[in-house]
Formats: sequence, structure tokens, C-alpha cells
Amino acid sequence: MRSAPTILHLDMDAFYASAEQAAKPSLRGKPVIVGGIGPRGVVATASYEARVFGVRSAMPTAQARRLCPNAAYLSPRFDLYRQVSDKVMELLHALSPLVEPLSLDEAFVDLEAGGVAPETDAVRAVGERLRRDIREATALTGSVGLAGAKMLAKIASEAAKPDGLVVIEPGSERELLGPMPVRTLPGVGPATAEALRRAGIHTVAETAEAGEDELVRLLGKAHGAGLYAMALGQDDRPVVAERDAKSISVEDTFEVDLTDRTRVRSELTRLAERCVQRLRAAGRSGRTVVIKVRNYDFSTLTRSETLRGPTDDPAVVREAAARLLETVDTTGGVRLLGVGVSGLADFTQEDLFAQLATEQEAEEEAARAAAEPPAAGAGEPEPEEERPRRWAPGLDVVHEEYGAGWVQGSGVGRVTVRFEQPWSAPGRVRTFAVDDPALRPGEPLPLVGGGPGDGQSSEPATRPKSLSSGEGAESEAGEAGEEISSR
Repeated sequence: MRSAPTILHLDMDAFYASAEQAAKPSLRGKPVIVGGIGPRGVVATASYEARVFGVRSAMPTAQARRLCPNAAYLSPRFDLYRQVSDKVMELLHALSPLVEPLSLDEAFVDLEAGGVAPETDAVRAVGERLRRDIREATALTGSVGLAGAKMLAKIASEAAKPDGLVVIEPGSERELLGPMPVRTLPGVGPATAEALRRAGIHTVAETAEAGEDELVRLLGKAHGAGLYAMALGQDDRPVVAERDAKSISVEDTFEVDLTDRTRVRSELTRLAERCVQRLRAAGRSGRTVVIKVRNYDFSTLTRSETLRGPTDDPAVVREAAARLLETVDTTGGVRLLGVGVSGLADFTQEDLFAQLATEQEAEEEAARAAAEPPAAGAGEPEPEEERPRRWAPGLDVVHEEYGAGWVQGSGVGRVTVRFEQPWSAPGRVRTFAVDDPALRPGEPLPLVGGGPGDGQSSEPATRPKSLSSGEGAESEAGEAGEEISSR
């Protein structure tokens, strides 16, 4: 435990939803829900306006639609979120060499390792400057917590939401934590909370009063001892600059259960390709291939195969996934499929046998094609019928005449597009055929610095709340269209 609040925790406010509101002027001040938009989708982030109706992250989208039917339901645009995240992480790395990212929108920073004086005024000034820099660089807002331990810094940032800063002075931990619910502590999920509730333990203070022996009896040695230390406000975990991933995986939930075995195989192949793309993007390889199959009745099976050495060869991962699928009965219908690679390494031991087999098969196929004479009377092959393009709500498009915009909705062979940019006024809506040749997918526009004459407004996509603890943020009450909730 440190004697000064030199550990900073940053959490961007309703990150996905606020990025969408910053990018789409017509959605500012309105309920926005980002996530899977199908009947089996899940909410990734809900704006403050949507949370008023009870919408929360990880809620089924179908339930969110019942609670807030008039919200804008958008598909995630991870390219945009990564661009914004990269700018935020650059600002954090400018503060200290010890930055521990937890996700695209959340990270710990060791300010002491960056040379910041271990004094409350000094770290508060750094936190306030960081919030201003994030607003200027991204047009979004983040909440900052400062404390002498990681657990407390995270609790402080949650208390600061949205767009605030809270400092927990060392020595005040027990008094602050005592009345909080036990779920506040890291590692206390629904099962642990229920076990504690049955024992009459509801708050952090009651957890500390129960004593280490009682917690060990209830939860086991490791979990009980760790929870007791945290209930006392003790957390000596360091900020770790590099968090080593244990696995890389992708999965998809299907709107309609897959019953065709050929379709299941093709979807698994597609997922294997995506998994290898992420593996290579991370500069890693892996030696264990895992598939995940969730059936129509929600029963979930996993199968794994360990290779002779680590690989990032898509053919090897595809073939292993296909072999694993043969051991699973999918006749009842498949709700979800996933492919992952674990046992990660920084080098690749190529599977020469699989590579040789793939190359040999390709050569044999080419030889057969060259040897076979064309069928009599065969003309030019008929082109396959092109499927209509799918336009997911929220995605970027460009029209040859009207310029950049985003998909507001589609169906019955039509797609509705709103033409506006982050620096413009709310734009007009136009409707086109889904196969209109003048309409094509676009790239995310910058949230800052892209307007005419570089005139992008620096107003944040969230409005700060009033805060104690020395919060100095000015009120944005006049901008009624820019409030978003905490994450």
C-alpha cells in the first residue's frame, strides 16, 4: 500500500455509445444502445439516456428493446473504437512507462513510475490535465480515480462517473469501503455474493468483521484470504505494463439455429480464419485449438486438440477445428460456434506435414483441372447470382453524390442513410435500394479535426456531473444534447 494516491485508473464514459453519439450529431442527447442487434444479441454499452429506462450492459437486446423501444440500436464499429483507444493510450503512456490496459477503454497508470511527485495536489493536477487532453484529442470524456492501490483507484473512478475525478486519500480506505456492498470488491461475483449473503455478510465492513478464518471456511483458502485483505483496503498488486494473453478466440451467435451440417462446417471455417487473423495481428502463435458449440437447448460443449508445436497457419487451425467438429453431434441445432487458440507463444514452429499436404493437394487440383478437357458445347460459365448487400445499422457508408453518412436502417430491399459528420449539424435522411451502385461501405470519420477548416467542436460527448473531492470541471448544462451515462 502506498502513502500517496499515485495509482490512476481511467475508465472512458459509456465508451461505445459516447463514440457513436460524438460521430452522429442526430443521436446526441438520445438513447443509444450498441451491441448485437439481432433477437439473440447482447447489449455492449447503453448511453445514459437509455439507462434511465433500465437498459444495462450484458442485457439481451430483446429485453432492451422492450424497455426502450425508441432507442437507436447500432452495430459496434470496432475500427473506430480502436482508433480512439489508441489516442487515449498514447496520452497514458506519456504520463508513465507503466500502463496496464484492461480493455479498449480502461487502464491503470503508475504515476510514481512516471516521475510524478507522491503528493495529492500533484497527482490531482495530472488527473485533471489527462481529462482535458482526452477531451481535446477524442471529443469524449473519461472518469479518473486516484488512490494508493489498484482496487481503490478503480472504485474511485466508478464513483467519479461520468466525466469526473475522485481521489481516495491513503488512510481513509476502511471508512470509505465499510458501507459499500460486498460486490464492490474485485473477485466477488454472484456466486460469492450469494455465499456471503447466506452467512449474513452484505457489506465490506461486515466482510472485514467476519475475519479471515470465517471467510476461508466459506470460500476456500486463496479466495477467502484475498477477500479479507481487500475488505481491509489492502491491495499490493503492482501496475503491470504487459498483460500476457492466455488465449485468442472468436465466436458468433446465430439468429436462427444451424441444422445443416455443411453450414456448420462453413461457419466454423470462417471463425477459424478470423481467429488466425487476430492471432497474427497480436504477433502470436498457439499450440492448442479449441472449438465451442452451444446447442439449441443452451448446453455448451468444448473440444480441444494440442498440436506438435505452436502455429499461426490458417490451414492447420482450420483442419484441427474441422476434426474437433466431427466429435460433436449438431443434429439438434447449433446456437453458437466459437474457435480459439491457447498455449500462446511468440514464435511459430511450422507444421511442415500439414503445410506439405496443403501444397500437394493444391498442386494435384491444378493438375486435374489442366488435364480435364472442357465439356462439349460449354460456353462461358454463368455468373453466380450476387446476394444483396447487408447494411447493418450504424455502419459507415459513402454515396457518390451525397458523401459520407451512416446506415439508419434497412429492410425490404431498401436502406436508409443519414448523411452527417461528427462536425456537422444533424443531417438529412435518404433511402436507396440495397444494391444501389452509388452506395458503398465507408471508413469511420475522425471525431476531432475532420470538419471544414478543422473546426471540430471540442465539446465532450458526455456532460459532467457535480463532484466533490476537488472536482473542477465546469458545467455543460447548456449543451442539453450531450449527456451519456457511465459505462
